[in-house]
Amino acid sequence: MLTHFDDYLVHQTADPVAHPGSGDRNFYDRYFFNGYDRDGELFFAVALGLYPNRRVMDAAVSVLRDGVQHSVHASRLAPLERGETRVGPISIEVIEPMRRFRVTLASNASGVEAEMLFHSRAQPIEEPRFHRAHEGRVMMDYTRLTQFGSWEGTITIDGRRHPLARARHIGCRDRSWGIRPVGEREAAAPGPAPQFFWLWAPTQFDDCCAHFDVNEDGEGARWHAFGSIMPALAPDAPHDAALPAMPSEMASVSHDIVWQPGTRRAKSARIALTAVGGHTHELSLEPILTFQMLGLGYLHPEWGHGLWKGENAVAAERWRVADCAPMDLRHIHVQQLCRVRMGDRVGAGVLEQLVIGPHAPSGFKSLMDPAA
Repeated sequence: MLTHFDDYLVHQTADPVAHPGSGDRNFYDRYFFNGYDRDGELFFAVALGLYPNRRVMDAAVSVLRDGVQHSVHASRLAPLERGETRVGPISIEVIEPMRRFRVTLASNASGVEAEMLFHSRAQPIEEPRFHRAHEGRVMMDYTRLTQFGSWEGTITIDGRRHPLARARHIGCRDRSWGIRPVGEREAAAPGPAPQFFWLWAPTQFDDCCAHFDVNEDGEGARWHAFGSIMPALAPDAPHDAALPAMPSEMASVSHDIVWQPGTRRAKSARIALTAVGGHTHELSLEPILTFQMLGLGYLHPEWGHGLWKGENAVAAERWRVADCAPMDLRHIHVQQLCRVRMGDRVGAGVLEQLVIGPHAPSGFKSLMDPAA
């Protein structure tokens, strides 16, 4: 099947672009964005995913304001044209690759609308490839890039406009593609017991940005880890200003999480990024707000990623974050907005956490036992 993208020099296999190089049902290609002000008055996130072997495209926008999280979910039959990135009222447009993106949430029944521009303020980071297999079965095999930026535009909630200004509203985006569990469960022999430990911490300061992520098994052994520090433009720099130098990858990383009793959420965190020359950058993170990734479909029983919902489906929901039981499986995956300190610098960033199953260094012994 030929599509318009076959006229570009982008082929990686002998097949047309519409045919993924992998026939795995779980192959995906995905956008993610988040944004916030440093004081936590507003936090929002956007996701759009394509699952070509499942013939599904879905998207979500979720906004947290005044303790209430509003979410719009949409799903459709996947288009053949890769340039068609619209699902119901949600669309993402690449204005300039690696630099500027437009996110739109058109009028819908939820009471939430948005028209926003993301401006990159640092070079994109290619994280090491994620690969995880169990007894020969590939469970995860994907690449992700992360990039820092700032926002301008408007979010409207129940008729009230909330303007976004680049000097105040910052955030990041990621792009990932490859294989990871999505969609309806497949019939197969039993797999490993559920266990996943994931921390992801993109943080921003006025003149630079720092990034950290790690995956560990139940004993605490790492199967993925990454750290980086990079210079950055001012959040409100001209959109055509040259991006600063490429990121500096760290030689090693470490973390120390103080868990909030009765939860699997951080009360505080310390991250160490050690450069090749031996200098260590120490970051301290103080959570000030908790955003439910459920609002974007993560661990959602009805709007999970890649589920077939029909040719066109749209739904909305809202809840008070204070009412979300922290040990309910639906609410275990969170992004905490944090106040961040690195030396004399004070900035802001996100600490994403998804911790399921045992993790000996944290004292977790079973599927969902909380911190003592």
